[in-house]
Amino acid sequence: MSDTSETAASTAVSANKARIMRFLVRDAGVLMALVLITLFFSFTAPYFATPENALKIFVQIAINTVLAAGMTFVILTGGIDLSVGSVLALCTVVGATIMTNETMTPAVSITLALLGCMATGAVCGALNGLISTRWKIPSFIVTLGMLNMAAGAARVVSDNSTITGLPQGFVDFGNLIIGGFLPSIFLIAVLVIAVGWFVLRFTVFGRMIFATGTNDEAVRLSGHNPDIYKVAAFTISGLTAGIAAMVYLLRLNIGSPIAGVGYELNAIAAVIIGGTSLNGGKGSIIGTLVGACILQVLSTGLQLLGVGDNFKPIVIGLVIVLAVILDAYRERLLRIMR
Repeated sequence: MSDTSETAASTAVSANKARIMRFLVRDAGVLMALVLITLFFSFTAPYFATPENALKIFVQIAINTVLAAGMTFVILTGGIDLSVGSVLALCTVVGATIMTNETMTPAVSITLALLGCMATGAVCGALNGLISTRWKIPSFIVTLGMLNMAAGAARVVSDNSTITGLPQGFVDFGNLIIGGFLPSIFLIAVLVIAVGWFVLRFTVFGRMIFATGTNDEAVRLSGHNPDIYKVAAFTISGLTAGIAAMVYLLRLNIGSPIAGVGYELNAIAAVIIGGTSLNGGKGSIIGTLVGACILQVLSTGLQLLGVGDNFKPIVIGLVIVLAVILDAYRERLLRIMR
């Protein structure tokens, strides 16, 4: 009886050690990288370790964090969404057009603009998912087509011009600093991350998102339709693009048909750097937040060090490639630890 108890205890200890090692390999490593990068720039880049610069980073990180939150759902299912930048641009001009309608009160126009942005983004995302799953077309191709369609629609809606004159109350909220160091738009991004974390961590839907990316045939055999979860993931990605559009409007106070150029690549980079596997089924939305922080800290630190705009993309690109390489080795380590 004693031997059995000792064996069970030893097994439990081994399982706990394995869980700790998986956490260190998959999650803590990304956070440690952020800490090391931050320390490096704090000692080498002038004015990096100042409250003003921290505030600037919080402001600049918000849009990409919201976009990357939705992108995490898509990549977890094994897909990719290249359209979020153009969808964001379309949503900004939709939202700005609604808010500059003089027949409505500011409160009504802001509410309708938020709903309009979210609905526009969700429809674009749902179309991506439905077309990809119905005709078994790689999401890369489908979302590339949506990228062009949304970009064209943004130019049509805005008549290829920038929309200004947003309600003053809306502008004031975008400039609000809470507690003297937290921008309101960053808190919106944190809220989106928190909701995404709860859904992925504590709901059946979240577990099925992971399962779909791991083995969609197993999902099908368990009585669920994996296509439903893939469509839902793309819809969420479009929805967060709509929310990111509102954050963009809060930050810059304009609706622009070229607002989201290159944003999709930054969102994908944040997800991959944050530890989510491109193969799907493995990852963390908290890691996505850390990945977005790493990207922005790198960009700001390099700028303060005097690295030119021509060289910054090279450094950041190398970091992204390194993250993908490390992802391959991380998966090997995790398999060994099982």
